[in-house]
Amino acid sequence: MTETRYFGKRIKRNEDPRLLTGQALFVDDVDLPDMGHVAFVRSPHAHARILSIDTSAAVEMDGVVAVYTAVSLGDHWQPGPLLVSPPPIDGILFNQRTQVPLAKDKVRYAGEPVVMVVAASRYVAEDAVDQIWVDYAPLTAVVDLEQAIREDAPLVHDDVAFAPGVGANVNAFVKQTKGDGARFDAIARQADLVVKRRFYYDHGAAAAMENRGIVADWDRRAGRLTIWDTTQAPVFIRNGTAAMLGLSENQVRVIAPFIGGGFGPKIMMFYSEEVLVPWAAMQLKRPIKWIEDRSENFVATTHERDQIHWAEMALDKDGRILAVRDKFLHDAGAYAPYGLTVPLNSQCTLLGCYDVPAYESEFTAVFTNKTIVTPYRGAGRQHGVFVMERLLDIAAKELGLDRTEIRRRNFIPPDKFPYDNEIIYQDFGPLKYDSGNYEPALDRAKELIGYDEFFAKIQPEARANGRTLGLGLVSYVEGTGIGPYEGARVQAQSNGRVSVATGIGTQGQGHFTSFAQIVADQLGVKVTDVDVITGDTDQFHWGAGTFASRGAVVAGNAINAAAQDVRGKILKLASAQLDNVAEEHLELVDGRVQIKDTPDSAIPLGQLAQQANPMRGAVQPGTEPGLESSNYFGPEYGATASGIHAMIIEIDPETMELKILRYVVVHDCGEVINPLILDGQIHGGVAQGIGNAFYEKLSYSPDGQLLSGSFMDYLLPTAMEVPRMEVAHVTTPSPLNPLGTKGAGEAGAIPVGPLFAQAIEDALAETGLEILEIPLSPSRLWELVNGD
Repeated sequence: MTETRYFGKRIKRNEDPRLLTGQALFVDDVDLPDMGHVAFVRSPHAHARILSIDTSAAVEMDGVVAVYTAVSLGDHWQPGPLLVSPPPIDGILFNQRTQVPLAKDKVRYAGEPVVMVVAASRYVAEDAVDQIWVDYAPLTAVVDLEQAIREDAPLVHDDVAFAPGVGANVNAFVKQTKGDGARFDAIARQADLVVKRRFYYDHGAAAAMENRGIVADWDRRAGRLTIWDTTQAPVFIRNGTAAMLGLSENQVRVIAPFIGGGFGPKIMMFYSEEVLVPWAAMQLKRPIKWIEDRSENFVATTHERDQIHWAEMALDKDGRILAVRDKFLHDAGAYAPYGLTVPLNSQCTLLGCYDVPAYESEFTAVFTNKTIVTPYRGAGRQHGVFVMERLLDIAAKELGLDRTEIRRRNFIPPDKFPYDNEIIYQDFGPLKYDSGNYEPALDRAKELIGYDEFFAKIQPEARANGRTLGLGLVSYVEGTGIGPYEGARVQAQSNGRVSVATGIGTQGQGHFTSFAQIVADQLGVKVTDVDVITGDTDQFHWGAGTFASRGAVVAGNAINAAAQDVRGKILKLASAQLDNVAEEHLELVDGRVQIKDTPDSAIPLGQLAQQANPMRGAVQPGTEPGLESSNYFGPEYGATASGIHAMIIEIDPETMELKILRYVVVHDCGEVINPLILDGQIHGGVAQGIGNAFYEKLSYSPDGQLLSGSFMDYLLPTAMEVPRMEVAHVTTPSPLNPLGTKGAGEAGAIPVGPLFAQAIEDALAETGLEILEIPLSPSRLWELVNGD
């Protein structure tokens, strides 16, 4: 009998029946007796001194349990941890400033929490918030990036003053070079063409379907704290909470249940609510719950916002890149707990799929009086890809080259992998691409979008009929699968089913199916007979978290290794049961182990699992009970995925209304575990990329007020705007892990900004429009075309 293979098959998701029938647990579903509910007084000012706080009226209200200010917290009031230290780059400047549980003396962004109220219900808590009076002395807000670094700029943090040569309000300054990048000016003087532009790119808010939330329950008799949290990193929440509260790690259980979208902001820790709610549960000896509402989400959950780039590219007459120089400002927000991950990603991902011999890049991360910035799906990669792809488009026009040809001429050839970019990446190691083959993806994308036919026939005919069509095609890379590690425990159980536990959480990625496929192949069971547990620190104790497109790569390979161990134990035990037949003559099929092609010899896995844990009798020394194994995987460095996006649009030149007629993605993420789930990941990323490129905008007033803080003003694309997509895959397996996988979680979102810019320019070519900014919108496009 042939063993069934599930890896690589389009299998429907195991978790969907629970989700579709309302049986999945989310944090807000947790309802415990005598639970207190939390609401916050949040600063209405972006920058102000706190002169006084009067909570007396709120304290006297019926149903109010407690009111806390920064002073009330005592020693529990501490700045949060720095989650990611600055990398070992020569000459780096880094000013560490992290968020506090409640503002003390000064508020630094509109929405910063100042007072916490605990009450018998959320309604009472919100009413009590309205009875708290905070006297503020408003200060001039730091909002504009270029103004923020001036010598006369107000200071977000009073001790981060102006430094000559760097500026004011500086969170960090980083400079990196590759090859002869420091000699850019000399290289440019010898070049046939130099293009130089100022670019602006703003990302936005994740706007997950489920906002953040946390429930904490302190069992004082058992000395155990249980936390349900919408976090992407439950293990680190457990470890950090235990340290803050003076508990041992085995006294804290963190459960990250089903989460309605993570996208990066939920990897941030510790939010004020994550510091305060568990502490209050212990203080008050009752369960405490806080659920974020949508208006809070816009100001209290982290964003990923704007960068301003001044970039130059030197090329020869054939369009080959000689050198690139880029200098940019990065908005860090009021605090920078996530270190330099976002601007480092921008700096590194700018190099893209291209063989760039010389590169110089420097960035200044700047504190502003706006919501904290941490990674959001793409995590700075969008900004870098936008700059490189736009420079190539401009150069192609100047040189009279086809936009795909200039890319083809600069692609890193397959025989140059692994390819060392010589600069430091977010994982503190050299930016090295493990594998890639970019031309087949380009050719496939051109074929699927009908590139040649479009320009030869479709676009000219459309223009003759008064229609304005344009085509865009761009490339990108995505650094994925970074360390440090993930682990998993796999167990064949006495009921014949297999359980898998891993430390990462899940936010809709299909882990319950993809991980099951890996195990099912190793142990010869059905995918539906594998039970996957994620995000529960009592079930598996170690793990880094779900971020940076790493789940399938790092956790997937840990699960594969643990399943291989269990397979070995099964074969060894079965061999003993079957008269010591050689293990290579055995096979695992349909939940049984048998001599190959001899079904009558089959022993059910459940029966073997029982025999592996005998109640009585002697065993050989060194025998391990159970058919179980835990294993870990950590990559040497991250695997690099890549791809091409192409689309055809139609624009109404009178209103600048835009419609996407076709959208194609050709993606390379190594070996694909489940193409159906992968397509869904790509579709979701593209949808968010479309929103970023043409609909969503975090607009601030000069005094730091968020003007687009509701879905009335922050426009999300719907099914009416997001088109049907054609997705194809090319495969260059990663040599860094046994499964050959690379990540794919952010690939759909990364290149959509430059794709829109190129397609719009193509459609409106007669206007001479050059797009140097994202996001766009019909109104902004109208302004650009008409010179406003």
